[in-house]
Amino acid sequence: MPGRLMRGLWQRWRRYRYRFVPWIALNLSHNPRTLRYVPEESKDKVISDEDVLGTLLKVFQALFVNDFSKQSDILTVLPEPVKSKYQDLLSVQHPRVKQLEYRHQQQNTFTPEEILYKTLGFSVARAPSSLISAGKGVFVTKGLVRKGAVVSMYPGTVYQKYEPIFFQSIGNPFIFRCLDGVLIDGNDKGISKVVYRSCNGRDQLGPLKMSDSTWLTSEIHNPLAIGQYVNNCSNDRAANVCYQEFDVPAAFPIELKQYLPNIAYSYDKQSPLRCVILVALRDIEQGEELFSNYYTIVS
Repeated sequence: MPGRLMRGLWQRWRRYRYRFVPWIALNLSHNPRTLRYVPEESKDKVISDEDVLGTLLKVFQALFVNDFSKQSDILTVLPEPVKSKYQDLLSVQHPRVKQLEYRHQQQNTFTPEEILYKTLGFSVARAPSSLISAGKGVFVTKGLVRKGAVVSMYPGTVYQKYEPIFFQSIGNPFIFRCLDGVLIDGNDKGISKVVYRSCNGRDQLGPLKMSDSTWLTSEIHNPLAIGQYVNNCSNDRAANVCYQEFDVPAAFPIELKQYLPNIAYSYDKQSPLRCVILVALRDIEQGEELFSNYYTIVS
């Protein structure tokens, strides 16, 4: 019995350690391939914020138009110029379907993964990792990811340095620490799941959702929101993606916030919402697993 218990604990640790930040930190000196050196915090950008924003808007707009038949409540509260913009996009993407009829043409919609492929030229999904005992990983399932492309997002509740996260952190391998100490809890189970859903309901304004909670389910609306399952690279598996922080600008379209997979733990109108994306460090082909590295700051 004790032997079986120890074997079970050891197997859990082998899966857990690939996302356990203290273990990764202690092993960085033995594995320089897991490091990405940046001269200072402000220069930790593989691509510009403008490029990140442009990619997110492109994907989110395509998802919105694809799901147009379910957006009627949101459209009623949007200004006329904004509604006209989406109707124009709809007519371009579905030229043979009349706009009024489209609401009843469910067969013309695509899955989120198909929308991602049509928009960026690739799709990604979770699957058992190629690393032994590492649990799930993230793979390119279709197409080609070009170097510098936004390949996924790290979902979860965003905590400032001074906010409580002790109970959520117990046994939690999905807590990401930003360079400035901000934490993102990407766990889709347990108390972390309850906290995120609570904050998501708190911030909703009528039909307008301020964040996406579908990443907590098997029916994910934002196909990029699986970044918490990307495993750390190893000695024989070099990193092909890296983390990059992105603060959502105040002018971000309110109708597209329903696809943002992050929400602040405390309601704060002053601070921008922190997101973390993963950027391709090289071209990544279909069938490859994504592996991240952990940055360090060189003074």
